[in-house]
Parts: sequence; structure tokens; C-alpha cells
Amino acid sequence: MIIASPLRRWIEVTFQKEGIHKYPAALTDPALATGDEYDVSFLGHPHRHIFHFRVRISVSHNDRDIEFIQFKRWLESLYTGKTLDLNYRSCEMMAEDLINTISVRYPNRAMVIQVFEDGENGAILEWML
Repeated sequence: MIIASPLRRWIEVTFQKEGIHKYPAALTDPALATGDEYDVSFLGHPHRHIFHFRVRISVSHNDRDIEFIQFKRWLESLYTGKTLDLNYRSCEMMAEDLINTISVRYPNRAMVIQVFEDGENGAILEWML
């Protein structure tokens, strides 16, 4: 048994969800619609991703403070339907929404939320106490 105050305990779950979103500014922002090899104007149109979620939440002890299978099932239940219609929502926006939702059910806990498009590019948000 380690007795140390800096010890932090976490559980972590992952899940995936298909979604469609767009980045409207990409159509007209000259920094995005560059017309060269860096052009990402296509992001302004609806496009599909498999969004990969990784949710880490602090726990206070080693014996199922939060049971991770139940936690994962609850998180998955927040995203009903076969395909998420995300409109203009970014990975950062989705992660922040998830922090806000989890905080209601599990208050006063640190969290790290990752949302990645196709497991490749994404956002990481930390909520530390």
C-alpha cells in the first residue's frame, strides 16, 4: 500500500460514435480556404467521422468508486441514435459539453476528456480541481 498525498486515482473509458459535422468558416476564411495544398475548405461541407471518446475521471479509492462499465454505458447513452448530427460542433465543443454533463452527475472530480476524429486528430480538455 502506498501512502502518499500526491497519489491521484483515475478510471478511464473509451467509446466511439459515428457523427456528421461541418466547419462553415472553412468555406470563406482565407486562412482555411487557401487554394493550395493547405486548403481545408472541404471541411465547410457536412462530412462523416467516427468520433473516438476517451474519458478519464478521478476516483477517491481503489474499489470501484465509479464502476467503469456502468460509467461507460451511461456515457454511451448520452449519444442516442445511430449517427450524431453535430452541425458545426467541434471536438473541443463536444469535450466541453461532456465535462459539463459529467460534472452534474459526478461533482467535484477532475476529468480529462479526449474527442478525436477517426482516432487521428482531436481535442483534449482537462478539468482539474
